[in-house]
Amino acid sequence: MRSLKPLFVLIFLTVLSLGYSQKKVFTAKDIQIIPKPNQVLIQSGSFEFSKNTVFVANTDFQKDISNALINKFEVAAGWRPVLGVKAPQNNFVQFKTDPNLHKEAYKVEVNNNIITITAKGNAGFIYGLETIRQLLPTAIESTYAISSAKWQIPNVVITDEPRFQWRGLMLDLSRHFFDKNYILATIDRLAMHKMNVLHLHLVDDQGWRIEIKKYPKLTEVGAWRVNQENVAWNARLATNPDEKGTYGGFFTQEELKEIVKYAASKNIEVIPEIEMPAHVSSAIAAYPELACFDQRIGVPSGGVWPITDIYCAGKESTFEFLQNVLDEVMTIFPSKYIHIGGDEATKTNWDKCPNCQKRMKDLGLKNSTELQSYFVKRIEKYINSKGKKVIGWDEIVEGGLAPEATVMSWRGTKGGIEAADQGHDVIMTPESPCYFNFYQGPQNEEPLAFDAYNPLNKVYEFEPIVPTMSPAEANHVLGGQANLWAEYLSGPKDSEYMIFPRLAAMAEVLWSSKESRNWIDFTTRLKPMLNRYDYLGINYAKSAYLVTASSTADLAKKQINVTLKNEFPNPDIRYVLGDKTIDHHAVKYINPIEFKETTVLKASLFQDEKPVGKTFTDTIIFHKAFAQKVKYLTPYNDNYKGDANTMVNTIRGSKNFHDGQWQAWLVNDMELVIDFEKQESVEQVIVGALESQGAGVNFPVKIKVLVSNDGIKYQEVGKVSRPYAPNVTSELKDFKINFGKVNTRFVKVIAYNLKKSPKGESSWLFVDEILVN
Repeated sequence: MRSLKPLFVLIFLTVLSLGYSQKKVFTAKDIQIIPKPNQVLIQSGSFEFSKNTVFVANTDFQKDISNALINKFEVAAGWRPVLGVKAPQNNFVQFKTDPNLHKEAYKVEVNNNIITITAKGNAGFIYGLETIRQLLPTAIESTYAISSAKWQIPNVVITDEPRFQWRGLMLDLSRHFFDKNYILATIDRLAMHKMNVLHLHLVDDQGWRIEIKKYPKLTEVGAWRVNQENVAWNARLATNPDEKGTYGGFFTQEELKEIVKYAASKNIEVIPEIEMPAHVSSAIAAYPELACFDQRIGVPSGGVWPITDIYCAGKESTFEFLQNVLDEVMTIFPSKYIHIGGDEATKTNWDKCPNCQKRMKDLGLKNSTELQSYFVKRIEKYINSKGKKVIGWDEIVEGGLAPEATVMSWRGTKGGIEAADQGHDVIMTPESPCYFNFYQGPQNEEPLAFDAYNPLNKVYEFEPIVPTMSPAEANHVLGGQANLWAEYLSGPKDSEYMIFPRLAAMAEVLWSSKESRNWIDFTTRLKPMLNRYDYLGINYAKSAYLVTASSTADLAKKQINVTLKNEFPNPDIRYVLGDKTIDHHAVKYINPIEFKETTVLKASLFQDEKPVGKTFTDTIIFHKAFAQKVKYLTPYNDNYKGDANTMVNTIRGSKNFHDGQWQAWLVNDMELVIDFEKQESVEQVIVGALESQGAGVNFPVKIKVLVSNDGIKYQEVGKVSRPYAPNVTSELKDFKINFGKVNTRFVKVIAYNLKKSPKGESSWLFVDEILVN
């Protein structure tokens, strides 16, 4: 036996070494690419990258895109593959040209020895390499070497091309200026998702972001606004034109040319948007003569509505200015399209302006809507003369479309349908679900955003072609686009949070075939994409993991029923009550949870037997006023009336004041009486209120509590005051009024409305619950 021991050791070491060198066996579940390719045929075997792998590149472009992946290996693997011009016998990546393929189509063929990317040209080669990148372990995105990673990809044949030719993202640079480095990083991320359009919103009321050498004041004055960032966007005061702006920035023409060149290397077309005739306060602040009455204004620091300071359509000098601006814009951007905005113009000044009225009379125009159509058509004719096409928001449909204009439909799909019916190309970007400035999770858990809701699953359900369209109309739909307006953004991390992972959903909608899209399948492939985001340092939203709750009150049984849900299909939600910890002992949620006493509820989504995402926590509070009678001495507003028991149903409202749990008063004070129908000993009243100054909702400035035993004669027992204070966020607050114990049947609560905001607008008062203890 002693003599056999070395033999056993040898056999063991041999088997062990074979196990370590054995290549991974891949299955269809290992193909986790977003956007989903059209056709994937997985075969046995795999290709393994090593320091000896050769990227065979015969053009400068092929060298550049190969180096992008080679550089990732150098960092994440600790070694660098070879860049060469001649193929060895095996272990290489090669590019082949097939002129019969469509522009952005590609084919990836992988066997044990060779990877072949076939495409018509550069666009397809980019997307082929991006697909190989996603076949590799997510560790390829690491910023440090990971020795445990196996750099293998499965033997596959992938045949792929996009469904739509326009797959875009719009960044609003006017409301918040993002620097060049962030724009370049965004271009990289668009390419990773096989998106091909970056639409830059360069001009709006709150800032002019592009250097125009003929008109230096556009950036000297128009690019800077008075800093009111500590005030809610729509609560900011009008600026004095004599006060110097300090908040903003702009791109030089050289910086923009660098951005355009870099984007082109990623098959991304940069589309400039130069707004007109409205959303141009920044230009009028710089050059007042562009307006109808030469009015002097400051660059607005926040929201403007209605938008009445617009370009004068009656002055020839307006068109001379715009043509000169566009001439410089077109030397920077080689794009096929120039976006001219055209939205939200309030034309009251045109109706009074003698120059505009003369223009209308001379041209035989019936109204200012037709004058705007003239304005757009004239600008389009000039842009067409330079070999380019016009894009405008769907308002340009009104009054008659310019002959060759492309319509970007944002107010739903109606404008796009009308344009397609008239034979015009259309880009579908309806607010729901394409506006990424909307909330993507419960407002209580999310950073401040526009008061609407576009969660990840809603983005994934987007369909650019409306079912009622004829085949001819559908052919005019170029694609779709996500738009990120920047009123509520303060920096790149905020922007990333709003874009990702919703961009992944949008990318799949616009690239993959409609038939191949499946929400359950997408959520499975999303997990490795999120891992990539982690490695890349992208501050993506984890909102889709959040558990949300909806409650109903059963007043007859004096109980609350709480329903839990999550965005993901068939979620594994588990919960605990009281002070217990959310762990593997948590109860699996199946049916609504019943509560009859004050209880803390904690819940979380579970994956692989572990909680993921933020833990949902809520305290259901039962109090003495629960289910008691409420008499309103001042009626609440019909737009926000909750139900008959909103004030005493223990169900709290959220920052979403449309959730049905709020009652509201416009300008008026809230005054109501709670009747216990018998004497109760009470010592505290809590009034739950909301402040969202951008929406005109303000906390009460004072609250008084009075008690009575006959409902006629009341005695004040407590009060609290809270002076108005600027608030840039949305906030929930419980105002507590404590007093000595009293026996009473009736409790009267008066909450005093701010009445008027500092901006001079009528103030709302929102209350969700009055708790009596």
